[in-house]
Amino acid sequence: MGAAIRRPPAELFAGSGLPDEPWVLHFHCYLIRDAADRLTLVDTGIGAADSPASSWAPVPGTLAGELAAAGVTPAEIGTVVLTHLHSDHASGAVADGRPMFGNARYVVQKADLDAAQGPVLDDVITVIKAQLHVVEGDAEVAPGVHVRHTPGHTPGHQIARVGDLAMTGDLVLHPVQLDDPGIRYVYDDDQEAAARIRAEVLAELRAERAILATAHFSEPFLRL
Repeated sequence: MGAAIRRPPAELFAGSGLPDEPWVLHFHCYLIRDAADRLTLVDTGIGAADSPASSWAPVPGTLAGELAAAGVTPAEIGTVVLTHLHSDHASGAVADGRPMFGNARYVVQKADLDAAQGPVLDDVITVIKAQLHVVEGDAEVAPGVHVRHTPGHTPGHQIARVGDLAMTGDLVLHPVQLDDPGIRYVYDDDQEAAARIRAEVLAELRAERAILATAHFSEPFLRL
């Protein structure tokens, strides 16, 4: 699923030199099944037609259908990692006013939970409150699944790691930031911190020759 963002990319990514043509923003979530058949979902997408993302994103999201196509029911998922609490990553955590994943722990960084407000707080966090697994900093949140606190885009932004795979959330929004991590994104809460953390993390991942699983690129996977 993708949506054309009409604001010129050169305004969104200052100093990038990107052409003034629509930037197509894609929305990716990631399902992980380990050797013991435990299921972890990283991000939940834009949610239903009336979700907090409906004011700007192409709702409804397709997560439920994609899970069904993979032969997975929501009840089978044991862990949901929310990279951050923006509406295009967290809205699919609920459906019809109830937790979408009734048997899951929802992993959120405390810094993002403390900063949550508006529809995401009222319509998502309040609904899943009893299932929250709140972490502060880096942690192993399921066997072999680690989160790393990468603040900047939001105070509690986190990426998820499984082996050499890094699910990067909004650590990097556009491929131009792979070439120059210092290019800032207008919707980062703290643009200076986001640029610094992005440069540090991408350098480490590049040294590992890690695979990136991105949230918004047209092609979800790439090896650094």
